[in-house]
Amino acid sequence: GLSDIDAAPLECGGATTFNALQGIKPSDTVGVMGVGGLGHLAIQFTAKMGCRVVVLSSSERKKAEALQLGAHEFIATKDAKKLEVSFPINRLLVTAALPPKWELILPIMAPRSVIYTLSVSSGNLEIPYMGLILQGISVQGSLVALRHLHRKMLEFAAQHQIKPVVETFPMTEQGIKQAMDKLERGEVTYRAVLVPK
Repeated sequence: GLSDIDAAPLECGGATTFNALQGIKPSDTVGVMGVGGLGHLAIQFTAKMGCRVVVLSSSERKKAEALQLGAHEFIATKDAKKLEVSFPINRLLVTAALPPKWELILPIMAPRSVIYTLSVSSGNLEIPYMGLILQGISVQGSLVALRHLHRKMLEFAAQHQIKPVVETFPMTEQGIKQAMDKLERGEVTYRAVLVPK
């Protein structure tokens, strides 16, 4: 089973990433862009589904952690002029806060691949037109999963021991303030969970 502390973040970030992974095959290569609150769960789900997992991150800082979570390849993108992967990416989950440099990403995508944008942003999504149409790449938005997928996701997570990386805070006025302050500073490690005192 899963503890309440582990299950709570899965009901949001876990369901979001699990929903975007519906229909993949173990022979697929899945890219996960960003190793944060959504990305660290996407890596685990994808690896446990038997797929090859390629993690794209701005720097090498989270490489060891990504590999430990189940990634097969890790690519730092920040100063790259060209990206190379062992196998073209069939599905890309964009979980990073900032949009990627699409001119680097599109060449490593497989023909007829799908890009899922999972992070929330108020700006426009701008992708080079020709890169999409020449390879038949689709872009798909994804909301949190339907209720039956939540149950399926929780069962899958429990069976495969997929757990979020969390920081816990007491469910008190002071604990909530501390959690919100840390969240606003961008210092929460992946997921914050309030626990009864």
